[in-house]
Amino acid sequence: MAFDWDSELRRIKERKLQEIMSKKGGEKLAREAEITITDGNFDNIINNTAALVVVDFWASWCGPCMYMLPIFEKIAKKYAGKAVFGRMNVDENPIVPGRLGIYGIPTFVFFKGGKELERLVGATSEDNFEALLKKYL
Repeated sequence: MAFDWDSELRRIKERKLQEIMSKKGGEKLAREAEITITDGNFDNIINNTAALVVVDFWASWCGPCMYMLPIFEKIAKKYAGKAVFGRMNVDENPIVPGRLGIYGIPTFVFFKGGKELERLVGATSEDNFEALLKKYL
């Protein structure tokens, strides 16, 4: 049986994320351009991060998701330190999207203080995405 490197790397990332959040209450997360969000760490990130959290619910087979990826990455880098940007693959993590009623992708959900503020479903322009982000910063 071969060693599953993907699972091991995912466990390491989640453990490091837990360490960061427990030490700094999530403030360090906002300095990273982008994080990976999973069913296992979603609630901790959303509920324990003081900054605005923007979650991109996506899948690798989704054309509009791939269209939005460079836009999301560019905005995440531009606003690193002001908001937390995370991506959740809905194929690998079906529990949270099901719980939140995510039926179309890409869906971008804006959270603050553990509460959902707004959703953006589908592809949009960089300007529209950034305008929505600025609304909550």
